[in-house]
Amino acid sequence: MEGEEFAVGCFLSIKTTLGDEFEGQIIAFDRLSNILVLQEGSKSGPRRNIRLLKANFIKEFTFLRQDEDPLDVKKCFLDLTSLQAREDSAIRQAEADSERIGVGVTSEAQSLFDALSKTLPVRWDKTVIVVMNEVRVSSPYLPESVSGGTPAANERVKKVLEFERKRMQARGASQ
Repeated sequence: MEGEEFAVGCFLSIKTTLGDEFEGQIIAFDRLSNILVLQEGSKSGPRRNIRLLKANFIKEFTFLRQDEDPLDVKKCFLDLTSLQAREDSAIRQAEADSERIGVGVTSEAQSLFDALSKTLPVRWDKTVIVVMNEVRVSSPYLPESVSGGTPAANERVKKVLEFERKRMQARGASQ
């Protein structure tokens, strides 16, 4: 299966060894990896279904017709505003995720932070877990390491720490 039948722009009806059947237009074919890049159906426009298919998985195919290059620069459209917004959102999410990872703390400390974060607002202040912007939990992250905040908030954090430490010990004993 080489040569002209995999030329860019060809429309093919394809049956795969996995039982899939579909029609698509060839966007690209990489001989080195033996991968076809296909645009499913004959839809054009801003949204397209793209499929990557290893040519080894083609059971049979039928040439339907030859058409122009589907990636003709004059007809392609990129919504740069939308792409920029998606990038900005991804960067904000990555920054938020990175703030939830303690630097220079043990995996146990990170597990306790993650457990506390399920029910309470938490953040790291270097190696100290700050809960509700008032209660501080220092290493070794035991109930006795809890300080600050109102007595009720302080007690709540201590109880959650005790509970999570018991769960971690129980998991460790069962493994």
